[in-house]
Amino acid sequence: MSKYLIKNGTVVNEGTRQAADILIENEFISKIAPAGTITAEEYTEVIDATGKFIIPGMIDDQVHFREPGLTHKAEIATESAAAVAGGITTYMEMPNTVPQALTQELLQRKYDRAAEVSMANYSFFMGASNDNLEEVLKTNAKDVCGIKVFMGSSTGNMLVDKEEVLHRIFCESDMLVATHCEEEAIIRKNTAIYKEKYGEDVPIQSHPIIRSVEACYASSSKAVDLATKCDARLHILHISTAKELDLFRNDISLGEKRITAEACIHHLWFTDAQYADKGTFIKWNPAVKAESDREAIRAAVNSGKIDVIATDHAPHTLEEKNNSYFSAPSGGPLVQHAVPALFQMMHEGVFTMETIVEKTSHALAECFQIDKRGYIREGYFADLAIINPDADYLVEKSNILYKCGWSPFEGQKFNYAVDSTFVSGHLAWHKGKLNKKEMGKRVTFNR
Repeated sequence: MSKYLIKNGTVVNEGTRQAADILIENEFISKIAPAGTITAEEYTEVIDATGKFIIPGMIDDQVHFREPGLTHKAEIATESAAAVAGGITTYMEMPNTVPQALTQELLQRKYDRAAEVSMANYSFFMGASNDNLEEVLKTNAKDVCGIKVFMGSSTGNMLVDKEEVLHRIFCESDMLVATHCEEEAIIRKNTAIYKEKYGEDVPIQSHPIIRSVEACYASSSKAVDLATKCDARLHILHISTAKELDLFRNDISLGEKRITAEACIHHLWFTDAQYADKGTFIKWNPAVKAESDREAIRAAVNSGKIDVIATDHAPHTLEEKNNSYFSAPSGGPLVQHAVPALFQMMHEGVFTMETIVEKTSHALAECFQIDKRGYIREGYFADLAIINPDADYLVEKSNILYKCGWSPFEGQKFNYAVDSTFVSGHLAWHKGKLNKKEMGKRVTFNR
C-alpha cells in the first residue's frame, strides 16, 4: 500500500485556489484538507509543496506516439515518459500508426502494448476509413475515447471522403467523433499553383497559404453541418483559423454542447512570422497561420468557444524534418513542454491559471465523459502535477526526453516547471527523475 502526503501547496481546481494538504492512498485521493491539518503518520513520502501550485494532470486528447510501425520516431514508452515529465497524466492516441488502427484487433494490440510500457494513463482512438465502417461501429464507448476521422489528406490512406461513409459514421455511431478538418480539393489546387511557381523548391512560408484558411473552414463547416443533421457528438481538432471560430458556440454550457473544439499549443504560441527562423520545425497540419489567427484562438479559449487545449504531439526525426518543404513531414514533439508553455502564456497575461486547468483537465473530463479523472476531488484518481513557479527552466537538448531528441521550444526559457507528477497515485516524476516501477491505467468513460 502506498500513501503520499502533499502538504502546504496551493491547489488550483474548479475555479478556485486554496492552501491545502492532499492525502493519496494507493491510486486515489483519499483526503483534501486545509494546509497543515493532515497529521503526520507513516507515509511512503511527504512532499512539501510550499510556494508551489498543485493542479490536475493535463489530459491530452491528441497525440501520435508512433507505435507500432514508426518507432524510429517515437515509442509509447519514450513519449509517455516525456508526457509525465511535462505534467500530462493521461493521453488519447491517434490511429495513424503502421498498421493503422482500423480493426478492433489492431486497436486492442495498442492497448495491450500500453499496459506494458505506458507511464501515463491512456486511451486510443479507433480509426475510420472509407472501407471499415462495420469495424468502427463495433467500438465500445465505455473504454475507447472516440472515433477519429481524417476529413483532409494529412495522413496516408485514412482520408474519409466518401459522402455515404461520412454520413453513416456521423449518424450511426453513438460515440464522440473527432475530426481533422482540411479540404483536400482546395489543398491540391493550391499545391499545383505553388508548384507551377516554384517547382519543388516551394518556400516553407507558403505552407499556411497552401493549407489555407479556406481549406480549413470548408472542411470544418462541412463537419458541423453533418453533425447538426445527425445530432452527432462532434469534436473538431486543432482549430487554426479565426474564421472557423464562427462555427462554435459559447452561449451554452459545455455539458449542453454536441459540437466542441480544440486548440493546440503550437497554434496558441507560434505565428507565420516564425517560419523564417524555424522553417520546417514548425510545419504542422493544419498550418501555423497569422498572428491575427493566433490571437483569435487565444481569445476563443478565454471566451469558451474553444473547449479544450491539446498538443497534437507528432514527432519526426531531425533527419526527416531537415528537408525541403514537400519532403519534410508535418508535426513536432510537444508533450514535455505544453504545460510550461501554457504557464508562460499565463505569465504574459494570455490566460489565467484557472483557465489553463479548465481547458487541460476539467473540460476534457466533461467532453469525453471520463470516469473519476480531470479534477482534484476525494475519491478521484490521484492524477496531479506540482508546478514550481520559480524554475527558470531552459529547454535544451540535454533535458529533452523525446526519442527524436529535439523540440520546437529549444532555447526557450520558461518561468515555470513541472516539479512532480502523480499518475493514478504513483509518483512517476519527482525532482527531475522518472520512476518507472508502475505504469499508467486504461481510461474508462461514463457513457
